[in-house]
Amino acid sequence: MASAGFEGACREIRGARGHPGRLGLLLATRSPAERQQIRAAYRASFGEDLAAALQGTLVAGAAGQDDELCKLLYLWALDPAERDAVVAREAVEGGATVAGYRALVEVFTRRKQDQLFFTKRAYHARFRRNLDQDMVTEPSHPFQRLLVALAASRKSHHDEPSQHIAKCDARRLHDTKNGGGGAGSVVDEAVILEMFSKRSIPQLRMAFCSYKHIYGHDYTKALKTNGSGEFEEALRAVVKCIYSPSKYYSKLLQRSMQCAATDKRLVARALLGSDDVGMDEIRSAFKSCYGRNLADFIHESLPQSDYRDFLVAVARGSAAS
Repeated sequence: MASAGFEGACREIRGARGHPGRLGLLLATRSPAERQQIRAAYRASFGEDLAAALQGTLVAGAAGQDDELCKLLYLWALDPAERDAVVAREAVEGGATVAGYRALVEVFTRRKQDQLFFTKRAYHARFRRNLDQDMVTEPSHPFQRLLVALAASRKSHHDEPSQHIAKCDARRLHDTKNGGGGAGSVVDEAVILEMFSKRSIPQLRMAFCSYKHIYGHDYTKALKTNGSGEFEEALRAVVKCIYSPSKYYSKLLQRSMQCAATDKRLVARALLGSDDVGMDEIRSAFKSCYGRNLADFIHESLPQSDYRDFLVAVARGSAAS
């Protein structure tokens, strides 16, 4: 069975319940697949769900930094669809804020369409609500319109992205600049929304790569010119998330710890996104962007705590495994 061989790890985890620091170090270096195998083995061994056990026994008795670590460990133990459902619900409940929209963008751009089906199903099972409907607000926001377009895409992610389509889309993106989008607009919003609703994430990523190859600069640079408006600002954030996830999440990690008071919610988003992209890629992107080792940066940016030790262990984990 898939969970065989993890009984020893499960016993250690069970013995560490009530001790967030020990639990964090036991789980930090485990890959997403290993964590799910441990969760299955834990259920088989002890008849209870590991994520539920973490949520119930840790959060109830935690405070301060331990409370933040407990929240992270709970999310860390969930499968990707459940985790995204929790992140999405928190974003929706927070109202129509830019931070909430960005969190939703991260969910919708790092998942293939068939995976999003499971995220939406987990959202409905957990909260008895429809995620697509919960994203809709009045009046509409540019982020919301982009998200609805991404959610509407039914383009199969099993198909190989087409270089020909990517080149055509790149030229179309270029031609839509100053294309009648309205006062203060740099792009034709209708064209962008149509494209996003009909293309897979890999296909869009290839289009942005083609754009840079043809025109010599990133599409996001073009969106900053000529007094870009609210839609272009939202579009830039979405494009960055699609085009280079490793760079996006490495920058999110850096920004989350450089606030006057560390933004724990931003740290969680950055960490979970990095886990999906792959910590090896994040570490490399962070070194390239900032010339620093990610684990050392985290260690120096946060006060000593079990929370910091967990984040440092995660940053070092894939190198040590």
